[in-house]
Order: sequence, then structure tokens, then C-alpha cells
Amino acid sequence: MGIQVDESADVVCVDGQQVIPECEKHYIVYNKPVGEVTTVSDPEGRATVMDKFRDYPVRLFPVGRLDYDSEGILLLSNDGDMMNRVLHPSFEIKKAYLVRVSNQVSDDEIVRLRKGVMIDGRMTSPAEVRLIRRETFSTDLLITIHEGRNRQVRKMIDAIGHQVVQLKRVQFGPILLGDLPAGMWRKLTDEEVRKLTSYN
Repeated sequence: MGIQVDESADVVCVDGQQVIPECEKHYIVYNKPVGEVTTVSDPEGRATVMDKFRDYPVRLFPVGRLDYDSEGILLLSNDGDMMNRVLHPSFEIKKAYLVRVSNQVSDDEIVRLRKGVMIDGRMTSPAEVRLIRRETFSTDLLITIHEGRNRQVRKMIDAIGHQVVQLKRVQFGPILLGDLPAGMWRKLTDEEVRKLTSYN
């Protein structure tokens, strides 16, 4: 007769040796839309990124965060070792953001972003900043950073006297958002998993 085992509370031993079930690792890339919080649940009742994964066969967790009013690539996984690795500052995982900024950002201001600006009492590390388009009332930039400070890109733009109008993360380490539609997800390919878990 079978016996129900609660993995969170029960310990199973065979011949005196504890049996630890092997958990299949899952790796998901999700294109988070604006209007979702990057938490498992929200006390304010807002939509969370986990709502689309309630029926997924294993419990997933977001790898890092994206603001409620930001969109783009978000990784989800049940691989705790990988999550800790890519989120640890020492590995300097690059993250690229396509940013629409209010008004015209000057060449001098772009240089300031590249060199580092003061936010929350500390200078940011040098960033890669590429001008995509400059229009009368807005500027599009591609900003690549490896730090993970709270709302960092928005604060960097604030530091040069502008505001973020739209922010989309388009790359997380070796993983590209590509043409994945907003609100949709896919599993990482074996090659993407290999690159992510060996990223340095």
C-alpha cells in the first residue's frame, strides 16, 4: 500500500540512509508586462508574475526582480543554486535595458552615465550606454549594467535630470528576450541553460 509523503515535513530513510528526491530543474524566460509585481503574492492584491504559473507542475521562483512599471525579460526557475549564482554581485551578470527617456539626452549626459553617477550615496559602476534614437521630446537608449541595485536604471536617469518614460529589459546574462510577446513565456533551450549555469 502506498504512503503519502510530505516532502516539507517527512524524512524517508532506506537502510538507515536518508532518501532525498531528485527534483527536475526547470528554467523559464517570461516577458513580464507592465502591471505585474515580481513576487509570489502581493498584499495589495495586484497581479503577480506567478499568476500565469499557478498550474505549472513544479514551484517556480522569480530570478531577480522587475519593477511594477517595467517590462521585459524575467527568468523563473526551481534551481536554487543557479539563482544564487546569477544574482550574486561577484558574477557581474550583465542586464540590458531599452529605455525611453524624457526629452533629449545630450552626449555629455550619456558620457556621465557611462562613467557612473551618484545614486543613494554611492557611485554606480561604469555602464554601457548606446544611443538608439534622439527625438524632440524623447531619447531611446540601450543601457547595460551588471549591478543589481534597487530601481538602478531609473535612478541613473534621474541623476542626469531626466525621467524614464518606458523601460524594458531585453537581456539577462546570455539570455535574450527576442520576439517573445508580452505576457508569454517559454522554456530555455538546453544551450541557453548551459550558458546561464556556466556564466562568468
